This record gives sequence, structure tokens and C-alpha cells, in this order.
Amino acid sequence: MLEELARTGRDPATNGYVRDAWSPPDLELREWFAGEATRRGLDLREDRNGNLWAWWGDPAREPGVVTGSHLDSVRQGGAYDGPLGVVSAFAAIDVLKNRDFFPKRPLGVACFTDEEGARFGVPCVGSRLLTGMLAPERALALKDDEGDTLADVLTKAGRDPRGLGRDDETLAQVGAFVELHVEQGQGLVRLGRPVGVAQAIWPHGRWRFDFRGRADHAGTTRLADRDDPMLPFARLVPAARDAAARRDIVATIGKVRVSPNNANAVPGLVSAWLDARGPDEADVRALVAELTALSSAAGSGTGGGAGVTAEVSEESWTPLVDFDHGLRERLAAVVGGGTPAPILPTGAGHDAGILAAAGVPAAMLFVRNPTGVSHSPEEHAEQADCQAGVVALASVLEELCR
Repeated sequence: MLEELARTGRDPATNGYVRDAWSPPDLELREWFAGEATRRGLDLREDRNGNLWAWWGDPAREPGVVTGSHLDSVRQGGAYDGPLGVVSAFAAIDVLKNRDFFPKRPLGVACFTDEEGARFGVPCVGSRLLTGMLAPERALALKDDEGDTLADVLTKAGRDPRGLGRDDETLAQVGAFVELHVEQGQGLVRLGRPVGVAQAIWPHGRWRFDFRGRADHAGTTRLADRDDPMLPFARLVPAARDAAARRDIVATIGKVRVSPNNANAVPGLVSAWLDARGPDEADVRALVAELTALSSAAGSGTGGGAGVTAEVSEESWTPLVDFDHGLRERLAAVVGGGTPAPILPTGAGHDAGILAAAGVPAAMLFVRNPTGVSHSPEEHAEQADCQAGVVALASVLEELCR
């Protein structure tokens, strides 16, 4: 099934994928999901926040076991992050049907909306709205790079933006959630195992740094007379790296926007986004505080740059998620057979983490990634390992739905 999705949203120049939430490629993938659900006789539903659900059995009767992931991508991302979990969910149902297994609990496949946050800047929008972790007022006001709000985009896609918000009815139908995902690291490679289980998700967040100066002519404005926001931004990048290394965590500045973005003009505004993650929340918070203090001092000097100001805003935050101990140990036993599957921490965020933080028993399976590269066209998983993941997921679902 991954081959069926291979052309959707693919950039032929890079072989990377651009599948922004609610974009034409994303809408095409949502239609694909609906078709796969219908072919299997599953009951297709779309909740008030745009998340898709395909049910085998009636979750109104009792809370069900749900698996799945997302179909949107980071810009220029790979083919596996998200889609592998959705494709494997449908494939696992096929395996169960071939075993003549009928679940005693409802079994669902989920496709969460806008997990990556590539378009509007906040990750896991669908699951955050579902659980009430993201206020609908804030979500609707989020803007993409073209200036369109989420409310505008939803309206264009034929959805009613007034329906967004915590959805207790849908949430009550999820008795347990198991998300399969390609590993975004090399833990399984080092251990020589094709499938593993997630232990926890590190605390992580995104912060926006706005450096405001004065746009001016590149040829006629003396260096001493400039209020150039590029200078404090340039200091921020190595400072983030150094501060992260001292605390043994990770920090990344991967998105920058410059205005007016002319080669022959001093910029008036530089906006940069910091992503920071680590096993200890205090270390992540201390890093952000250090960089905020450094940035706030941007215009405190004299001469060139004295007029630059800085503003720092938190765009998202996810605390430490420690997955349900009983569920993850149960998964490790089922997946590993005689030898329990390895249990690994991760610095990557997932919808499973949002559900777990909201009190839903949740767990994750990882499929080996031979290079560990992710969020890149080089992302990969071998066919044999993907198949091992499907078999493992089917066995887990069978165990949970007896």
C-alpha cells in the first residue's frame, strides 16, 4: 500500500514529500484512507476536528482498541513517517481476517490530522484539539506562510471551523491506542532487532524568536547606523548548539523567515523557530531561558544594532510522556515472543504521546530504520522489517481484542 501513496505530494526534484495539512495532497490521502476503510467494510467517521476513524465493530458499545498514525508530512520529508503506521494498521486487519479472528472489542484505525505541524507551526493539531490540549480559538487563528488561517483553510475544505474543540464522545471510544512508527534513530539497528516498543517521549517544544530592527539600504547605510536583526539571530544559532551540548540535550533552529528578504537591503525582521528536546524538562526550560536572556540583550549595546528588539513566544510544549507501563510490557512480551522486544526512549513527538498525556492507555511500536535518518527523503525501512512490524502489530491487536 505504501507504493500506492508514493506519488502523492512527492517533489520530483528532491524525492521528498510535501503533504501539508488540508492541502490537495493531504485531501487526496484522506480519500485514499476512506477507500481503504470502505474496501474492508469498516465504518468510516470523521470527528469534529478532522481526524479520521475506521471501525471494525461499534465503539459505542464499549471503548475499542485503536491503531494508526498520520498521513501529512514535514516539508521535504520521507515516505515512512506517518504513512507506515496507517498502512500497517490496515494490513494488520487483513492479517487478522486471514486468521479468521473476530475481535471481541471494537477495533479502529485512526488517521490524525496535521501531526507534523508543517503548515501552521503547532504539531499534533488533530489530537491536541481532540483531547482539549489546544484551545479551538488559538487553533483557528493559526496562520500558514501565505497568511491563511486554519479557519480559512477548513472553510475552503468544506469543514465547519466552529465545530473544533475537545471531543469527549470520540475520546471515550478509545480504550487503548497503539501507534506503529518507523524508528527515528538507530536504536534497533544497534540491537539487531526489527521491531521495538517505545518507553517514553522526551519533553519537547517549539519557540519563536522575532528580532525586529529597521530595513534599510545595503549600500548607503553605514554599519554603525544599522539596526540589523540578522546579527542577534546569527549569535542565537551557535548559542543554541552550545547550550544544548552543555546540558546533553538537543536544540535545532531549522526554520527562518527574513523580511523583506532582499539581497540589497538590511532586513527589518528575522523570525527563527527553536525546537528543543531532552530527557529532563528542567534542562530544556533552562536552555530556552538562557537563549531568551541572550536575545533580550540584542539591542542593549551601542552603535550598529542598538535599536534591535527581540520577542520570544512559546508555540507548543509537550511534557514528558511515560507510556502506560503495563501496556508497553505486554506489547514487548507479545512482539518479542520468547525474548521481550527492546524498550526504547525517543525524542520524537507523536499523537500517541498526546493521547497518553490525556489519560488514554497508549503505546508505540517502532520498526527498524537502517540509517536512522528521518524527516528527510533518505528515510527508509526494509520491506522485511515493515512486514515484521505488520505481523507484530496484528499479534498485539489480537491480544488486546480477545
